[in-house]
Amino acid sequence: MREVKNYTCSEPERLDTFLATQIGQTRSQIAQLIKQNCVWVDGKKVPRPGVKLKLNQTVKVEFPEAKVEKALEVDFDVEILYEDDDVLVINKPSGVTVHPAPSVKEATLVDWLKHKGIRLSTISGEERHGIVHRLDKGTSGTMVVAKNNKAHEFLSEQLQDKSMGRYYIAVVSPPLKDDITVVESNIGRSANNRLKMACGLAHGKYAKTMFKQLALSNDERNQLIACKLFTGRTHQIRVHLESMNRHIIGDHIYALNPKAEKAQRILLHAYIIYFIHPTTKE
Repeated sequence: MREVKNYTCSEPERLDTFLATQIGQTRSQIAQLIKQNCVWVDGKKVPRPGVKLKLNQTVKVEFPEAKVEKALEVDFDVEILYEDDDVLVINKPSGVTVHPAPSVKEATLVDWLKHKGIRLSTISGEERHGIVHRLDKGTSGTMVVAKNNKAHEFLSEQLQDKSMGRYYIAVVSPPLKDDITVVESNIGRSANNRLKMACGLAHGKYAKTMFKQLALSNDERNQLIACKLFTGRTHQIRVHLESMNRHIIGDHIYALNPKAEKAQRILLHAYIIYFIHPTTKE
């Protein structure tokens, strides 16, 4: 049975601000409640979070039951780099998908988090698992996971304002010509291959990537590079490399002749993540 609560407004203010204070949740979660038609003001359903409440108006909230889905059996392990009461920093293995989807039949990182007991039940009834950002299935490396709703909201805001970020390393072929290369080019879905993204498209979104040479292979055919994203577009590193006629070793989507390479995975790794801690602010 759904829980129903009534609140009385003691001074004029926005509906989402009022409920966020009364319930102790974030405004974005309140917005989800309103979107799901779970909030009434003086008996009328409210269409938007920004409604201005008047003195002594009654707000009724009907809380949806949290949806809990059983975790699949997990046959992989995930290295924990750091953990406290608020965040979990992990090293995601290559070959592990982050989120479940109808097309994904195997266990995902979300299933691993469920087994670990990280399940953020939100007031909107949608069960989250602390995932703030994602990595492609083949990409390995650092990810930060929020262990409570407050931390999730704080980290999500950093993702939006770019105060959170990552540095990647990759092995590419052929080597880059310059020590530092910056690519600025819009990225959007390819019209020729729906699995790929393409850059230089008028309908695409702005994207910027910096590449730095690190080391050459003995035969000078491959090169270890560092990559810094200034935006977060799908396949951004891979697409910007393709625009320079380069590709990451093991990339079976963007490489010209992937079968000629013997790499068992794409050689792309998120090796540094930086963010401000939700509690210590360090």
